[in-house]
Formats: sequence, structure tokens, C-alpha cells
Amino acid sequence: MRDRAVHSGYHNGTRSDDLRPGNLMAGTSHATPQYTDAGWLDSGPIRCFRQNWTVHETGNVMTGLARIATVTLVVWLVASTAVRADEEQASDESLAVTLLDLDDQTDRQVVVDREPGQYLGHPTTALLEDGRTMLCVYPKGHGRGAIVYKRSDDGGLTWSDRLPTPASWATSLEVPTLHRVVDAAGKRRIIMFSGLYPTRMAVSENDGASWSELEPVGDWGGVVVMASVVPLETGAGHYMAMFHDDGRFLAEQADVQNPKVFTLYKSLSTDGGLSWSEPEPVYASADVHLCEPGIVRSPDGGQLAVLLRENARRKNSHIIFSDDEGRTWSEPREVPDTLNGDRHTARYAPDGRLFISFRSNSPRGKTGPFEGDWVAWVGTYDDLVTGAAGQYHVRLKDNHRGADCAYPGVEVLPDGTLVTTTYGHWVEGEEPYVLSVRLRLDELDAMAQQ
Repeated sequence: MRDRAVHSGYHNGTRSDDLRPGNLMAGTSHATPQYTDAGWLDSGPIRCFRQNWTVHETGNVMTGLARIATVTLVVWLVASTAVRADEEQASDESLAVTLLDLDDQTDRQVVVDREPGQYLGHPTTALLEDGRTMLCVYPKGHGRGAIVYKRSDDGGLTWSDRLPTPASWATSLEVPTLHRVVDAAGKRRIIMFSGLYPTRMAVSENDGASWSELEPVGDWGGVVVMASVVPLETGAGHYMAMFHDDGRFLAEQADVQNPKVFTLYKSLSTDGGLSWSEPEPVYASADVHLCEPGIVRSPDGGQLAVLLRENARRKNSHIIFSDDEGRTWSEPREVPDTLNGDRHTARYAPDGRLFISFRSNSPRGKTGPFEGDWVAWVGTYDDLVTGAAGQYHVRLKDNHRGADCAYPGVEVLPDGTLVTTTYGHWVEGEEPYVLSVRLRLDELDAMAQQ
């Protein structure tokens, strides 16, 4: 595979000359990488190489990273954050990840909603048990605004018109988050949260056919509540939700410290998501601002991992682990550069690999290959545990305005198709709109083998 790859390196987060426009040429022969530079990051060694290129054409080869969609794959060597019992650094193999680009593959893309001149942003989705019905909510505005609601009956291939919503949904102050919950008696509900102060929740008792008004769940609030909700093994109908706050919205009166402290919180439900406990702090720091938690359970069910945005942009994104259903947590540690970004949303594909969708956003001093774009990471849960780089780093769609994109939903259909949905500035100079991308991991494998 590597002899058909474009090998690149990053030193202190800066792209090597290999990726400059004009350096991408078809038909060159493979050459052994020549070592030219080396350096150390806090998380481990970075190696930079310069070499000739061998590329596989999927269309007309064009110059520059911006059009690397025409190149099937690239190998990115990243800093190691591997955790080893002998404290040795990870091997080069664990530091290499294949880059793939789906930006120009419009046959994968489905427009969920688009309105000229109107900012549509920050969707979340829920797939019902029939494997076909998918719900989607998102605000008319950047992180706040009236909540729009749509439904798909064919696994996201087509979408309804905008559906009627309760009057209070127009008063939403934050990003809505949508979750399926089931109580101890087996009653299924869908709940939707709207954050800042106070946290409010709407409930559907009939799989989204109708909804309650938004009602406060307590005398507390937060940012992007509830970013993640996961069922717990402590009892039927038990759930844990996680979110963050920086002192502005936890209580009615703001209490912002100087320097600013970000606190990660958990809240528990024992009645199938109808009521939620007072938030309990999990981690607080002024040095790193950990937020927007994305929870994933280990394949054996015994551990929870939480991927975290680092909003101070001083360090890489972070990860924490719990072996006791969220009662206690490991110290946060950085993830590899391949997972740097915001609002990680993880789902298992049928073959057991993880697909994690997020916004590529690096700390200061680093630049990722698809910086500011909507990306995905493919790897294993063990990669998260050991700090390995993963298998693939995939651009799903090129975003044309900074890093304003990609608060994604990810759903897995019965046939293994991944349907990932988000917003972004997909057309330069126009307002963002909501788009889905559909893919299977065996399709990515085939691209990587070409």
C-alpha cells in the first residue's frame, strides 16, 4: 500500500514542502524517503521526509492540497501519544494514517436542508429501530435560533419538508441535541435538549410524530447540553449525559473565573431520561479547556471513553476513560493529531471499527491536512486506548469559511452504510446548509488499495 501512497510529515505542526502546490505530480517513481528533519512535541517524535511522489489517479491530477481529492490516499505521520507499559514510543506503523478525500464525490451527498441567505447549522440525528426512520434537528442560526425539524423514512436518502414544532422551539438559545432513550419498562422515547440557562428538554412519546414543549429539567444550564447521552449498566433505564460550562450558564448568575475555567459535567437519569440529576463536575481546568464530550463504549462493554475538544487551543484534543460506569475517570491525556478537532461523534461499523466524525481544528502551531473541514477518523477502540493514529483520516467535505462546520450526527444503517450529517459553508460566499454524506468502510478500504 505504501508504495502507492503520498508520504508526508509534519514538524511542529507545519506542513513539509511535500504538500506545497506544484509538488504533486503523477507518474513519478517511488523513492525511499530521505530523512531531512526531526523534532519533538510534548506527545512524542515527529519525523519529516522529502521524497518523490507516486499517486493513483481517480480523475485529473491537480496541484495542491486543496484538490487532493484526485489522489486516492496519502500517509500522514503524526506524533505518538501511545501509552506503553515499557514507556517506549510507538512504532512508525502506529504513527502512520492514510488520508482519503471524499469532497468531490457528490453521489455520496444528500442535501437535508438549504435556504438561500439563511444560516442553517449544528444538526443532530436519531435513527429509529426500524433502521430506516431518521430524525434531524438543527437551529436557524449559529448555535442558536428556532429549531428546525425534519424526518427521513428511507435512511436519509430523502427528507421531508420542515415539520411543525411546538411554539417554544422557536425560543431555543443553543444547539439542540437529540437522543433515543428507553425506560425500565421498555417504553421508548426521544428527548431533545436545548442548552444555556436553564437546560430545557422536549419529549416525544411516539417516535417523533409529536413533541412536548421545551421545559426546564432543573435550575442549571450549560453549553451544548447534553452533548452525549449513554446508557449505563447500573440498571435498566439508567443514563449518563455529559456537557461542559465555563461559568456563564451553570447557574442563573454567571460566575466566570479569571483565568477562565472550563468544567466538564455529568448528569444522571434513572427513569429512562425523563428527569436528570444536578450536574456533578468530572474535570475542571484553566490550562486546558475541555468541552463538547463525545462518549463511546468499549466493544466488551466494560469501559467508557470520552473524546474532548480543547478550546484553549494550547494542546491537542483529549480523551478520558472510566472503568466504573462514569463514577471515576482517568486523567485527561492528549490524542494524536489525527483526532484533533471538535464535537467528536463515534459509532461502530458492523466490522467493529470505529467511525468518528468531527471538525478538524488543530491547536495553535499545528495545521492538519484538512484543517477547518468536516473530517472523519477510522480506527479501532484499541487505537484510542493506546494512542495510535488510527487507519484513515478522511475529508468528508471541504468547508469554505474558517472552521465553521461539522457538529455531526452519525447513524449506521442495517446494511452497514454510515450516514453522517452536518452543516458547513459548502459553497464559497454562501450561508451554511445541512448535508449528509453516505459511505461504507469497505468502500474506503477499496480506495486505499487502489
